[in-house]
Amino acid sequence: MTTTTATPSAAAMRATRAYIRRSRIYGIVFIAIALAMYWLFAVGVDRASVTTYTLNLGPVPAEQRLPDWVVPSYTTVTLLTMLAVAMGAYQLVRGFGRATTVMLGLIIVFFVFSFLTWATRDQSINLVGMLKTMVQRAVPLTIGALSGVLCERAGVVNIAIEGMFLSGAMFGGLVGSVTGNLWIGVLAAVLVGTLLAAVHAVLSIRYMVDQIVSGMVINIFSVGITSFISSKFLQVFQELNNPGTFKPFALPVLGKIPIIGPIFFEGNIFLFGMYILLIVVHVALFYTRWGLRTRAVGEHPRAADTLGINVFRTRYVAVILGGAVAGFGGAYFTLGSVGRFDELMTAGRGFISLAAMIFGKWMPFGAFGASLIFGFAESLQGKLSILKVPIPSQFLLMAPYIATMIALAGLIGRAVPPAADGKPYTKDH
Repeated sequence: MTTTTATPSAAAMRATRAYIRRSRIYGIVFIAIALAMYWLFAVGVDRASVTTYTLNLGPVPAEQRLPDWVVPSYTTVTLLTMLAVAMGAYQLVRGFGRATTVMLGLIIVFFVFSFLTWATRDQSINLVGMLKTMVQRAVPLTIGALSGVLCERAGVVNIAIEGMFLSGAMFGGLVGSVTGNLWIGVLAAVLVGTLLAAVHAVLSIRYMVDQIVSGMVINIFSVGITSFISSKFLQVFQELNNPGTFKPFALPVLGKIPIIGPIFFEGNIFLFGMYILLIVVHVALFYTRWGLRTRAVGEHPRAADTLGINVFRTRYVAVILGGAVAGFGGAYFTLGSVGRFDELMTAGRGFISLAAMIFGKWMPFGAFGASLIFGFAESLQGKLSILKVPIPSQFLLMAPYIATMIALAGLIGRAVPPAADGKPYTKDH
């Protein structure tokens, strides 16, 4: 009896110690980031310097034009540093509890804003334009992350998103050029993604090939086939590689909202397709019978099978749907962005999508938030290269990938995948 009552008490004490230790570590991190902010972005800055943020995108009628946001560079960084130090001190003494990661995210926002304020002192930067670029860069990442969510919620790891992106981009551009119809190009990209996903599903579900190996095979195949077709045909016959792009448009009413409208509600069909997919995937996974069965298969396939759920069919459907979504994301690169296909143009964004999925803890809207962070890193890199910030261009190009590594390192809390993720299922045992 004594042992029985002591065990939970000991476990509770260990949990309490772990919580206190974690809180102190976060508090120290908060304060360290705050001190780094001041040292990097305030020390040596002229107290009279100001930073100008432009809040208008493109030509705007005078009566609708928003005034520029002008802030004192040194004072702004100093105030943000003091606020971050106060948050760190509170975290050390009391702790923010479940809101700790939110506070860490807020301090990172302080750090980034301080960096922008320092980098553009005595200059101006179009804040709305940069945030709009952030959303645009996040579109393919979010779509790829949704593909990963569909697959991994059913227990199948899909690192072939990069290959599906690449193949969807090439075949979407090729078919769009041949037919002269962008919508048919999108359909071709979706079909190619579906086909590759079907191959991945057969290899990993039926033949129980290691899912990482299966995904890498598809990635390598996609790089080879797209590079071959590009060099032999698309570069020789330019008319096969000139599909054009979907034109951007603004949603009625929402697109006219100051600042928010141009950023979130003005774009081409891929932006609004991303919003639709976000809602559809979230509702399907968490508010339908199919979603409940899919998540059950990803968590405990043996129990799901016992209840009469066809584990194999459920996984096939989820993976193939994920491939269709990835194919649609691939079409973005040619039909929604540059209007032509170039070899390796996806530049590892399929892998960044997987990082966004993990960062978002296998939740559709969490993945969208993570994709915005990576999109912001890309947007920031482009803006800072124009401003001629005294940072080597190689480091600016690394920004999106550094953000990816930070996410995968688990800085923002531990991400726990579905219990059966990556594990083949058989009825024998």
